[in-house]
Amino acid sequence: MEYKIKSKSNKDLEKKIIKFYKGKKIFLTGGNGFVGPYLIRYLLKYGAKITVATRNTKSKKLLEFEKKIKIHNIDLNDYNNLNRYLKNNDYVINLAAKVAGIEYNKKHSASIFQDNLQMFFNIIKSSKENKIKKFLTVSSACVYPRYCSIPTPEEEGFKDEPEPTNSGYGWSKRMQEYLSKKYLEEFNLKTVIIRPYNCYGPGDNFATNSSHVIAALIKKAVNSKKELRVWGKGNHTRSFLYVDDFARGLVEFFAIHNKIEPINLGNDHEVSIKDLAGIITKIIKKIKNKNLKIIFEKTKTTGQPRRKGNLKKIKKIINFKSNFTLEDGIEETIKWYLKHK
Repeated sequence: MEYKIKSKSNKDLEKKIIKFYKGKKIFLTGGNGFVGPYLIRYLLKYGAKITVATRNTKSKKLLEFEKKIKIHNIDLNDYNNLNRYLKNNDYVINLAAKVAGIEYNKKHSASIFQDNLQMFFNIIKSSKENKIKKFLTVSSACVYPRYCSIPTPEEEGFKDEPEPTNSGYGWSKRMQEYLSKKYLEEFNLKTVIIRPYNCYGPGDNFATNSSHVIAALIKKAVNSKKELRVWGKGNHTRSFLYVDDFARGLVEFFAIHNKIEPINLGNDHEVSIKDLAGIITKIIKKIKNKNLKIIFEKTKTTGQPRRKGNLKKIKKIINFKSNFTLEDGIEETIKWYLKHK
């Protein structure tokens, strides 16, 4: 991917993180996904020994790590195969997920719910059977209801129904959190839960039918000559977390936190989609010298009206803050897309 770590932890925190990871064997699912390679770089930095479970062992995303980690062809729906490779590991980081943009999620709620839970059942059961020392459940802000408090506290994670356009994914993540708590209670599987907010950056999914909002808008902006079409009226909001910050936050959180309570991971900066589109067109003009007119498609799906997490707990645990502004992160992403796509 030709992208290196740019975020840094403070020195006192780094000592604790190195102590936690150095020499430990980590079983990572979802290592071939968007966030996976970033996470691998941080884990290697801290001296971890990594096994990646993937169905694409020849992935370009994993090429740079071939001599540094173990990469195995593992179908997470095949319990026996999974169980064989998960043995003799210390920690499990479950990053595997089936998810896409809101239009795709809305049309495939049942399959998204079933697929995510089936994988999770196998991973957490195998972790219990193999006496894993610590398990990271990567949940999602999609557990929250449409009309939640802003900024949203963790306590609203099981309030009402999840946002309807992401209901299958939201319910699957709620059930993963539930199982994580019950596996701790019944089987003493030490588990921590993190709820990340919208992630973006180089290496994101830019597929037309399944990309998230930033990737979708960047692709449209690069390929269009005169206009950038934006779904909705532009007044719905999101708080976006750059992928490098996301990976660093996961690694730090897993090393430091030891309670089962779910914790938000995100960015304090809430931005409207209208302003987001303006940032993208401004950067496109700077890089490509191209002026784009923003057109709002008011009848299109928009999802949750507002999304911004309350980050008091993650700041208290690891003093987390984003090292990348939205403008800098989007510029990095656009440059990567122009080079690789």
